[in-house]
Amino acid sequence: MNKIVPSLWFADNNCNEAIHYYLKVFPNSTIDEVTYYPEAKLDKHFEGMAGKILNASFHLNGQKFLALDGGPAFRINEAISFTIECADQSEIDYYWEKLSHVPEAEQCGWAKDKFGISWQIVPANMAELTQTPAQVQAMMQMKKIDIAALVAAK
Repeated sequence: MNKIVPSLWFADNNCNEAIHYYLKVFPNSTIDEVTYYPEAKLDKHFEGMAGKILNASFHLNGQKFLALDGGPAFRINEAISFTIECADQSEIDYYWEKLSHVPEAEQCGWAKDKFGISWQIVPANMAELTQTPAQVQAMMQMKKIDIAALVAAK
């Protein structure tokens, strides 16, 4: 059981699309439960929300998430990101290809997906690979992390 569960607010009413996209990206992923806004007339704050996701519970590679279509009141930004600790360069390359959709937001292993969520796609041993000033300097020049380049910068 997760003690802390991230909850994602999708401002563009694309929660369903996002969840299904992430289910394809991450192994061992499932949708647990989805509740939709009712068809009945709601107050003015929820106009046009009928049939959109009021609350969804799902797991991405074993981590529980909640999500909803919340409308434009709040937007996801880089103040929160999710870290994917990768076993090797091929895993970094896989997640980078799937999740990096905003090239101008890329730096030091950070990527932003098409839904605005920021991901830190890094090797599990990132601390070990950034022990020297040369390694840190090399990392600061990267968009996608290159493990071989960090090892060589030692």
